[in-house]
Amino acid sequence: FFFSFHLIFSLFHLFSKLLYTHLLARACVQIKDHLFAPNKELMYGKNHMTFVDPIGFDDIPEGVSRPGHFRGVATVVTKLFNIVQPTNAYFGQKDAAQCTLIRRIVDDLNMDVNVQVLDTIRETDGLAMSSRNAYLTPKERMISPVVYKSLCAAKNFYHMIFLGSVSSSMEEEDDDGKETEGKEFSIPSNTLRDIVEEVLRSEPLVTDIQYVSVDDRETMRPIDVVGKDGAVISLACKVGSVRLIDNIVLKIG
Repeated sequence: FFFSFHLIFSLFHLFSKLLYTHLLARACVQIKDHLFAPNKELMYGKNHMTFVDPIGFDDIPEGVSRPGHFRGVATVVTKLFNIVQPTNAYFGQKDAAQCTLIRRIVDDLNMDVNVQVLDTIRETDGLAMSSRNAYLTPKERMISPVVYKSLCAAKNFYHMIFLGSVSSSMEEEDDDGKETEGKEFSIPSNTLRDIVEEVLRSEPLVTDIQYVSVDDRETMRPIDVVGKDGAVISLACKVGSVRLIDNIVLKIG
């Protein structure tokens, strides 16, 4: 049985209620082929004892905040791919570390799956779409775009500094006739973190900044400086009592 279509699935028992009340009620017309939604009992039998335990992911900020989370993700996605055997699998950039993990699983375990990471879907005001948004009070929802605003501030700074440095380099070459090829420009990660945190702290309803992390785009490991290869800035914070996560990719071009 060959799968070449968009695969829509739930993360099983974690989102089963949302699946049937939201996905089927509002988005069913967009499902062109099949919906795979097994229950917990079907996925994890009575004597289930095997897990996929990726090394290192419990040490990144999201892993520290949610112990065991990435083992669960790695296990359930591996089982999904084994059962469905899709040609293509689509994931959202909103869970940046999860996307990196899934790509790592596919590569390390030699799975014949093409993993596609799609842009985060956002509300018109920039808030990343999430089931958690429903728990925000009207006032909290009104200010919640500050999460994305904080990331955009860091991205704008990165572009301003980096592209400005490239432009200055080109001008120097024109004026002096000297080669500047290979000259590297970089921004300290702490500078980018400070920008994000400053914007978040400007909003009193942001009650807890759990982490702001500047990481390598391929490995999600922390980096000290950001250069032309870019980075991913990820954060988790609470707006009121609701935990929100988001991230933004820094890149040139």
